[in-house]
Amino acid sequence: MNDRHDLELVLRSHVPIVVLETHDEARVLDQFRQLAVRLGKPVLAWTVTTGLRRIDLDLEVTGPVSEPRALLEQVRDTEAPGIYLLLDFHPYLDDPVHVRLLKEIALRSDPGGHTLVLVSHALDLPPELRGFTARVEMALPDAKALESLIREEAKAWSGANGGRRVATDNRTLELLIRHLGGLTAADARRLVRHAIQEDGAITQEDLPQVMQAKYRLLDRGGVLSFEFDTAHFADVGGLTRLKRWLQQRQTTFLERESGLEPPRGILLVGVQGAGKSLAAKAVAGLWGLPLLRLDFGTLYNKFHGETERNLRESLAAAEAMAPCVLWVDEVEKGVAADQHDGGTSQRVLGTLLTWMAERKAPVFLVATANAIERLPPELIRKGRLDEIFFVDLPDARVREDIFAIHLRKREQDPAAFDLPALAAAAEQFSGAEIEQAVVAALYLAREQRVPLETLHLLTELGQTRPLARVMVEKISALRNWARDRTVPANGD
Repeated sequence: MNDRHDLELVLRSHVPIVVLETHDEARVLDQFRQLAVRLGKPVLAWTVTTGLRRIDLDLEVTGPVSEPRALLEQVRDTEAPGIYLLLDFHPYLDDPVHVRLLKEIALRSDPGGHTLVLVSHALDLPPELRGFTARVEMALPDAKALESLIREEAKAWSGANGGRRVATDNRTLELLIRHLGGLTAADARRLVRHAIQEDGAITQEDLPQVMQAKYRLLDRGGVLSFEFDTAHFADVGGLTRLKRWLQQRQTTFLERESGLEPPRGILLVGVQGAGKSLAAKAVAGLWGLPLLRLDFGTLYNKFHGETERNLRESLAAAEAMAPCVLWVDEVEKGVAADQHDGGTSQRVLGTLLTWMAERKAPVFLVATANAIERLPPELIRKGRLDEIFFVDLPDARVREDIFAIHLRKREQDPAAFDLPALAAAAEQFSGAEIEQAVVAALYLAREQRVPLETLHLLTELGQTRPLARVMVEKISALRNWARDRTVPANGD
């Protein structure tokens, strides 16, 4: 990490205002304390609660400087040059007096004069200040720094526990380092400390808790949701061709094998209820990765420009969670052209396409869609997505598997049922419809106070009209469209 070097270069260039967006405020203060001697200027930090202090000497500065206006007037009128860190100043940038004072300080700041450093989790400068400003990003700990951090925590635990060594193995340590990527050093240290303290070991069982805690730290307000329970691929009936495709690419995605392009993502289209969402969850389960779901319903915001920002923040959070699977459900709802949204959908599409083309982090995209005809061609072309899979209604053999899965989930022995007869009676049923038939049959058996039998299931199947019959024209058109344009998710 070259944060100190980058900061020193910017400060020596005499830019009057520096913007530093970060959640790791303590690390920023530490970097400036270490830079103070090299720069030959006092370093002062201001907050609305504590006022102004010299952090290089840990001295309180007297004067009425707890109010933003008083602070800026004092800085403007101070002759001796200094570096002023204004912590969480973003709420005060809506005041035109504050903006004018900042500009006056910037205009007076000749080489060697004052430098204002605005430190906040997020900061949008007024246009009149942007010409005086440079932005600096604090680098997050790399793999080497994270490994050193883990060893420091292990050594500290060992010293507090009679010299006992923290138990782990190289593979688990490697996975932990990978999972901690995207966090600040302080947050990563807290998660490592928690994992070690409980039992003096870092094991595979600690990794899911680390990922859940990491997601909570990176949560940006509900646009992304973390799917805590991803389905195992054993819980998905059929989809044999999709499973094989994923198994072939698993190692390349996780290990980044040289000479092979890592897979980028897939699109799942098909009949409603046929298993697209379950398949998306199962990708993460098969690869042992966290699953993030992007909800376009919460992405859109009535305020102009906020939707695109929500999307950018969500994609950045997904990259911070990498390696992971990003599930974009019903993607057509977010990127289909709409003449009445002021161009928002087109800007969202542009943001998504740029990210899909340029991302470097190992984020595997799984998009699902019900209305393929609403998707723009630039989204589904090769290069943006690796493949388009069609999830059709299950055939007889897969229907037997689905019945067995859902019976077993409800503590029923599939061998006690006539699965071929059930599969024949459930022709044109989707997986979701089969599951609901099992649930309804259990209620019927409970009402009769008898064990569940094949007859109960056949009764419920006979009383259900599947969607494929109710909307036969629409589903037939979808199947005809997919026949020559997609790869069947099920098949040999």
